Amino acid sequence: MAKQDADCITLDLFANTPKVGRPKTNPLSREQQIRINKRNQLRRDKSSGLKRVELKLHANLVRQLEDLASVQCVSRSDLIVTILQDYFNSKEK
Repeated sequence: MAKQDADCITLDLFANTPKVGRPKTNPLSREQQIRINKRNQLRRDKSSGLKRVELKLHANLVRQLEDLASVQCVSRSDLIVTILQDYFNSKEK
């Protein structure tokens, strides 16, 4: 098998050129890394007193929340927390 410099399709068995891209630094697959990172994130949240809550909202309500959050320069999550805290504080009075 002769070496062809112009051949981009055939595997070059004699080349020592390094592969393009980042070198693999973690022996785990990307899926396993994501799973471990998510588990660690949940542990950090739990240790800081946070609990995950999921809810379904209509798209127009989510859009309103996003608009208000961008005006106030906060995240949507922080805005929802503020709204809930204001609601419960007004109920206590």
